[in-house]
Amino acid sequence: MCPSKRTRKNASAMKLVGALVAEFRAAAGLTQSELGQRVLLHTEMIGSIEQGRRPLKPDLARALDDLLETKRALQTAVANMPDVDLIPAWAEEYMDLEREAIALSWFENQVLPGLLQTENYARAVFLSKVPAMSEDEINAQVAARLERQEILHRKEPPTISFVIAEAVLMDRIGGDEVFREALQHLRRCADLPGLTLQIMPVGLKQHAALDGPFTLVETPDHQHLGYTETQRGSHIISDPDEVSILAQRYAMLRTQALNTEDTKGLLDRWLGEQ
Repeated sequence: MCPSKRTRKNASAMKLVGALVAEFRAAAGLTQSELGQRVLLHTEMIGSIEQGRRPLKPDLARALDDLLETKRALQTAVANMPDVDLIPAWAEEYMDLEREAIALSWFENQVLPGLLQTENYARAVFLSKVPAMSEDEINAQVAARLERQEILHRKEPPTISFVIAEAVLMDRIGGDEVFREALQHLRRCADLPGLTLQIMPVGLKQHAALDGPFTLVETPDHQHLGYTETQRGSHIISDPDEVSILAQRYAMLRTQALNTEDTKGLLDRWLGEQ
């Protein structure tokens, strides 16, 4: 089965599981808000699951089965979701590294890093793809992107540094409402433990990464790697000399960018002007 067909199959399965959640919730006489309060989730997340935009995780399925007395129906549905590759084959190796990383350093100058995107911003990014993607494909890709963000909320999250070009904030991907929501989310992320966020201001006379965005990864066994993407591919960099060059560039970027407190102040000003 080709990747696009597998993606559509997974999206359809997510819709089916979401419809089951909605049916069981309604049968129990609960609103989305009431269900969210019972399982300590935002109403928006319950809505996203019911609409098939966000996957139902096994632990949540178990909690909902207990709460709604559905005799393991949701756990069974989740356990039988199709195994598909939502991530392009050329990015899979990096996703594995990202999941296990103990440290990440990420420079981005085109869009917000995937780990910092809201659901609506991610959807707008995928809607911008050429050629256009189907709604099912977009839903599945958004769900996969949001799932990656769980590493930010672990008991022991990785140490992560982001340097983001201010020009990224000047684009209003998805429109004004999506843009403001993305800024608010970015500001909240700036206070997460183990995460540092710096904005690279426009108008610099020198810039250490004119060659484009890249990511540095430290693995659990302290191997240092680099990662770059092109239009239709990606590259894991393992050569110590090349990784060293990227590390030097990132160190220089951090001196050229606003410090963390000034970055928070800039985001506060942007939000105050909306």
